[in-house]
Amino acid sequence: MPKTKGEDGPDLRGGSMDVLIVHATGADKNDLMFYEAFLTTYRTFITPKSLIDKLLYRYNKFRHMSDNTRKRASRNAFFLLVRVVDELCIGELTEEIIQILMDLVFKLLCDGELVLAKLLRNKMLNKCDQRKQLALNNNFSPLSALSVSVKRASLFDFKGEELAEQMTLLDAEAFQKIEIPEILAWAKEQSEELSPNLTTFTEHFNKMSYWCRSCILTQPKAQDREKLVNRFIKIMKHLRRFNNFNSYLAILSALDSAPIRRLEWQKQTTDGLAEYCTLIDSTSSFRAYRAALAEAEPPCIPYLGLILQDITFVHLGNPDMLEDGIINFAKRWQQFNILDNVRRFKQVHYDFKRNEKIQTFFNNFDEYLSEEALWQMSLEIKPRGVRRKPEPKEPPPAESSS
Repeated sequence: MPKTKGEDGPDLRGGSMDVLIVHATGADKNDLMFYEAFLTTYRTFITPKSLIDKLLYRYNKFRHMSDNTRKRASRNAFFLLVRVVDELCIGELTEEIIQILMDLVFKLLCDGELVLAKLLRNKMLNKCDQRKQLALNNNFSPLSALSVSVKRASLFDFKGEELAEQMTLLDAEAFQKIEIPEILAWAKEQSEELSPNLTTFTEHFNKMSYWCRSCILTQPKAQDREKLVNRFIKIMKHLRRFNNFNSYLAILSALDSAPIRRLEWQKQTTDGLAEYCTLIDSTSSFRAYRAALAEAEPPCIPYLGLILQDITFVHLGNPDMLEDGIINFAKRWQQFNILDNVRRFKQVHYDFKRNEKIQTFFNNFDEYLSEEALWQMSLEIKPRGVRRKPEPKEPPPAESSS
């Protein structure tokens, strides 16, 4: 089903499964976006195993024909199959798929297609190596030699830029593990089992936010709490420069949380925080944040909460199928446009060096108080209905601009 005149999106609004596959294998330079959208979203209407079977059938059917058009169709089906293999999630690489691909490599060698055989074999080996490495990582938890310290470190023992770099490394490590299919699955079922890396990334955001709140509210003196808030604001400045919107918003959500916001702060502190809050103003569908993200160059770590909101909105607001039971590819096109930033940002990595002292200080942000405990501490500092008299404040020491 072609799109109507003046309609946005791909030329093909919808079609049967086989029509979409044929269109993807026939995509030319002018239709590469359809090709990428197909690869990003095909799991919403066909399994990887079934797609590999169909592409293999198409490759075998046309490869010995003399007609150049059909030979090209065969070759295109093979290269699409290679991309599918290259982008398989580790959990999707079943023994059955490995055996199918091994048989194809053997067949290619027998037919003298050495270049194609080598290409597919290398992709397979790379995926198998990734699976082995993941299994090793899951069974290995290194112990830090710096985990025991005589003096407990504080946020002021490190430069703000260094803290922002190490926060970004932790975010980037978790972000790189997220697979695009996890986000699509979350929009449909919101299952932690189907989206394990996405769940871990979201939990990391929440832990960091509660860690920041706990750092501030556990300080007995108003002056120390004020210094910590200003320290976190300076860390946010560096995070924004690094295009790390995830940690930026985790800290912002902490500083703007009710148990902290209700306390009394100096005007320059509240004014400084208000400036950073404009980025995530929700009154215009987060226009400022969307504009900042659109302008950001990789490396970048987006705030996934808004991506999940957008992808869920598209899923709930559009049918999977059009009339006559054909697949609604216009819906997949919208999903692709939302997910393309995630795919783009995952391709570029940060080059910060790991600082074990700071990572030990963070302790993966596992040390934090519950929401109830944070509220209790906030109420002890400033009871409800009672205007607290300002505590005598010594002039705060000058803090470095780092």
